[in-house]
Amino acid sequence: MKKTLWGSFALLSTLLASQSALAEGGAVADEFKWLTFLVFGAIIGLTMYVTYRAAKQTHSATDFYAAGRSVTGVQNGWAIAGDYLSAASFLGIAGLISLYGYDGFMYSVGWLVAYITVLLVIAEPCRNIGKYTLGDILAFRNNPKAAKIVAAISTVTVSTFYLTAQMVGGGVLVKTLIGIDYEVSVIVVGILMLTYVVFGGMKATTWVQIIKAILLVTASILLVMFTWGHYGFSFPGFLQAVVDNPDVQKQVAKLVGDAATTMSPAELGQRFLEPGLYLKNPIDQISLGMALVLGTAGMPHILMRFFTVPTAQDARKSVIWAMGIIGGFYVLTLFLGLGAAMKVTPAAIAGLDKGGNMAAPLLAQFVGGGPESMLGNLFLAFVAAVAFATIVAVVAGLVLASASAMSHDLYVGVFRGDHATAKEQITAARIATGIVGALAIYVGIAAKGQNVAHLVALAFAVAASSNLPAVFLTLYWKKANTWGIVTGMLVGAFSAIYLVMMSPNMTYPLAKIADANKVLEGEPAKEAVEASPAQGGFMCELFAGADCKKEVKASPAKDAKPGARAKLETANGELAGLTDEAAVTAKKKEIAGLEKSIKAAEDDLKKFEGQKTSMMGLEKPWFQLKNPGLISIPLGFLVTILLSLFTRDRRSEEMWDELYVRQNTGIGAEAAHAH
Repeated sequence: MKKTLWGSFALLSTLLASQSALAEGGAVADEFKWLTFLVFGAIIGLTMYVTYRAAKQTHSATDFYAAGRSVTGVQNGWAIAGDYLSAASFLGIAGLISLYGYDGFMYSVGWLVAYITVLLVIAEPCRNIGKYTLGDILAFRNNPKAAKIVAAISTVTVSTFYLTAQMVGGGVLVKTLIGIDYEVSVIVVGILMLTYVVFGGMKATTWVQIIKAILLVTASILLVMFTWGHYGFSFPGFLQAVVDNPDVQKQVAKLVGDAATTMSPAELGQRFLEPGLYLKNPIDQISLGMALVLGTAGMPHILMRFFTVPTAQDARKSVIWAMGIIGGFYVLTLFLGLGAAMKVTPAAIAGLDKGGNMAAPLLAQFVGGGPESMLGNLFLAFVAAVAFATIVAVVAGLVLASASAMSHDLYVGVFRGDHATAKEQITAARIATGIVGALAIYVGIAAKGQNVAHLVALAFAVAASSNLPAVFLTLYWKKANTWGIVTGMLVGAFSAIYLVMMSPNMTYPLAKIADANKVLEGEPAKEAVEASPAQGGFMCELFAGADCKKEVKASPAKDAKPGARAKLETANGELAGLTDEAAVTAKKKEIAGLEKSIKAAEDDLKKFEGQKTSMMGLEKPWFQLKNPGLISIPLGFLVTILLSLFTRDRRSEEMWDELYVRQNTGIGAEAAHAH
């Protein structure tokens, strides 16, 4: 075992070392690349040691799936935080706040509120009646085989969506941060994740998530102290500085367009702290909020964490600790995002990554002394390593959930009828982990260059539409039965996936070509077009083809906007007449940005040449919302309720009294777990 773990570490070291001389670009200066790899190596070495210790204690199925139920409430709270706070939380939300202000913070609020649902509805009952997986919860009073098959399908589906986004995001972010090739980044994440899960199971995964959560919170607190401390830790003073910042005002002017001409600088800055710059459709925002708040309670890798604690009291305690840690962290993202907007500037952040994902790392580099300083690059290296650990920890939890569904639910529960030995169960779990891990690496590499950002929201939407109705109604509604649960889960998952495939999340060639031409050639003068108030409405917002007519109101023609090619020609002409060194540097930077925009637009024109429809055969979105939660979540509940009312299942009825007593008192839970 020790030799195998050391071999994994040696392979990772070789992969990283092979890139150190070749890595180019990235936020870390070339002369400080060694510092980054040193920090990465230290964190990887620490987690490998933890895995080695955990592997020596993993002997039974309970050890592998549930860490021997030996995790305390406080430890599980930190582990839940580590499992939940993904790279999207650390990098994505801070980036959205740095580019769009208030609207970015709404994501933090949504994910924080989600744990109220988990605490009040899910944590204690699931721990009392479950064993290892989502399938165990549903199989308690429903047909065991049918419930476990559908639960396993749902678990693998949700985990795959979330896993793909994490793997692709990990490859892109690490490449952007330190210049490691995308494929190598994905392989390193995959090997680390497989090592944690295959050898250490839930024990290793738990401690890796605890370490990652501590590092993440530490990095965030340090960043906030350096950033907020400059304003005397005064919150009103900090917000006023945001309003008065000229770079923030420029960003708002860019976002609001022509409306900026009638706004004062102070009004532009204030607008950054108000809603509507990013989340412009209230209905879409409600739909997204429903998926985030309700989806957390149905995420399989989160549900698994409640089986690792010894008592129901520890389950409740773990959620309270997780809420405190997660809530505190999400409050910190406000300071990270706004601080990055002021210190680094939105233009510089978007210049490195248009999604803003580099806001927190660039802020770390800035407060440490800048890109040319040792301390600045050390701080950046630490943040980069934490981001890397964040991705690996979340991926490990997702892979363990999928592997558990395949091995425990399908192999042991369905094919072996719960008659497998402990050794067979662990062997099956490790084989399933290897299959899921290899698939994750393959999908991550195959999805290079694809827009997979919507997969995170889709994972939460499927969990909220499929898993949550099944778990909630199984636990709290006497009439719920197998037919309702199975059908509701399938309809909820299918409707969420189908609506996303018909939504603006997909790639539409005609729109891509039009956007590319707009970048290159600009926009001609045009009349103002406004939607007629009489033609609006709820259905108009949801589906294309509704009565959503627009009328043109008489107004002076707006000025034409030149394209990137015209701007580049002008900028080159202006550069020839400059003599001031600072002005020359700024102009060269502007030219480099324009050249990058032109190349991206030309690549899109070439890529989509001759194409007219999306992979679903649509020229434009049929379903107008980016997240399907508003439709798919009620549909999942409705189908489950209707099928349960119109069908009967003797087992579901007979097991209700036992389930009711077990979930509320925990009586019998320990005996079942021991068995």
